[in-house]
Amino acid sequence: MTLSANATEEDEMPGGRLTQQDRQLIAIRLADGHGYADIARELDRPTSTISREVTRNGGRTGYRAEHAHLATGSRARRRKPSTPAESAPTTDAYGRDRLAVREYAELFAETMVETGLPRMASRVLSYLYTADAPSLTAAELVRELKVSPASISKAIAYLEGIELVRREPDPGKRHEHYLIAEDIWVQAWRTSARANANWADTARKGADLFDPATPAGQRLERMSLFFQQLSDDMAGAGPTQEIAEDTVTILAALVHAARPVTTTQLANALDWPTTRVAIALATAEAYEAFTDPLAVELVAPSTYKIATPRLTDAQRLALT
Repeated sequence: MTLSANATEEDEMPGGRLTQQDRQLIAIRLADGHGYADIARELDRPTSTISREVTRNGGRTGYRAEHAHLATGSRARRRKPSTPAESAPTTDAYGRDRLAVREYAELFAETMVETGLPRMASRVLSYLYTADAPSLTAAELVRELKVSPASISKAIAYLEGIELVRREPDPGKRHEHYLIAEDIWVQAWRTSARANANWADTARKGADLFDPATPAGQRLERMSLFFQQLSDDMAGAGPTQEIAEDTVTILAALVHAARPVTTTQLANALDWPTTRVAIALATAEAYEAFTDPLAVELVAPSTYKIATPRLTDAQRLALT
């Protein structure tokens, strides 16, 4: 969607201009760790409105309400009025609302940002994925996202590095086309599985160095077991029958105890090595769907109890 020359950046925001009070609320909620979607619901605005506002004015960590309000007014005053051009079409070739399509692309990107993908890489990937064209050039991405060619180049390099995007030269022309990898989500899955495996390996090395018998070593050992379980699960290898049975036994022991118990107490009561207890606890934490409606809750260092997350505090109190 293109803006007329005399349109302000806030005129494109559904719901009208953000007020100074709106911006103060945005700053407070950002400082409290709220996501764009939460803030948008509170202000009754589209998520993309909040995302654009924050991005234009310092980002999540640099956003300041007063500065944002003054800067927006200054940008609006710098725009020179011009003769209104013919209105751009509000729908695309498929009859879809252009503004709704753009807002969805920004929401798609924001979802990826919240999972850890860099913001510009998320926006590029979102626009590639939601484009009807089989590919886009750098110039098209610059025009759509209104950013510099260097920003696009850096984002594409990142996405190529994790095998989510590939480039193809245009025969007879200087520019290149960027395409979504056909197995993009399989690649993302593999990347995540590899990251979990790396975390497991690093934590295991730390546990060996610190000694699993020490508090730090035990903490690292549990971390290693947790990420190894996630990695195995994503690779299609769930817990073995033996580990699954141990996990059920741990749940039964915690239910029977009806109070917080330490891993040492569990090991002594079950006559198991502490490593076996740690593996069963890590499996219970990694496979909440498997343990449902019960859950293992860490209440103090190396101390666990059974939780019932399906029940609210009020429901537990009523039952008690």
